Amino acid sequence: MDNGITFQDATPLLGDAEALRGIMETEGFLYFRGLVARGAVLEVRRQILEVCARYGWIEGGERLMDGIVTAAAHEMTPDCGVGVTRPAYQDIYRLEAFHRLAHQPNIIRVMEAICGEGVLLHPRHIARMMFPTKANAPTPPHQDHVHIQGTQDVYTCWLPAGDFPETLGGLAVMPGSHKMGVLALRAAEGAGGRAVIMDDVEPTWAHGDFEAGDALVFHSLTVHKATPNQFPDRLRLSVDYRYQGVSRPLHENSLKTHCDMMTWDEVYAGWPTDELKYYWRKHELAFQEFDWSLLETRAG
Repeated sequence: MDNGITFQDATPLLGDAEALRGIMETEGFLYFRGLVARGAVLEVRRQILEVCARYGWIEGGERLMDGIVTAAAHEMTPDCGVGVTRPAYQDIYRLEAFHRLAHQPNIIRVMEAICGEGVLLHPRHIARMMFPTKANAPTPPHQDHVHIQGTQDVYTCWLPAGDFPETLGGLAVMPGSHKMGVLALRAAEGAGGRAVIMDDVEPTWAHGDFEAGDALVFHSLTVHKATPNQFPDRLRLSVDYRYQGVSRPLHENSLKTHCDMMTWDEVYAGWPTDELKYYWRKHELAFQEFDWSLLETRAG
């Protein structure tokens, strides 16, 4: 990638909360190699791929974990910016393993270190099954805050659901961009349908290869984008989870399912235990109104 730097592993600093906060305040992101149990990530990958295979979009059987795309995927019309149809995404959203992954102890420890207090995990988790089809453009440069709102100090933990050479379409972040404030938007292809306007900025992107278990953690104002998938027959599969200090305000939409596609009772039906159900209700939460003006786009 042009004008780029390679991710630097922050794993050696896991026991140093002050150092982690310092890097986050300066750079707006942290990269960790092997933060999450590899087996847990690959299990989520397997279950999501099984859903995609049932719909006929990838090959099943012994090649399931390779994410090999079939011709049928090119006829599919995706919804919600996640790469698959709404019924398929509902099936994925019912997977307990997909939700449980967000509670991994190492992720919680990192977020508590960054926030300096107990954390609230937003239940509105996101999975992206980005097939290399015309209907799925790479996510453009954007900031998460305009979509999440509430406090600006929300942190996304992005996990590649599998081994991710950069050529498969990883994620790149712009160091220090969180200090630029909330940026104006223009309409764009890709998830979210909007890109930040940086016409007078020559961005430097931090990027690199990922393996299952790696994690990229970034501030809600940090500009980031997906890199193009250069494999015509491979699925780009990732998940992201969001966290904030429990004392900070949020918007009520962060407590809904992604795209408000179903109720939580529908999600939970069939789960073997109640352990993770409605976990956020144990907190006394403060809410903030949504500012729709932040999503307005400019021409050009």
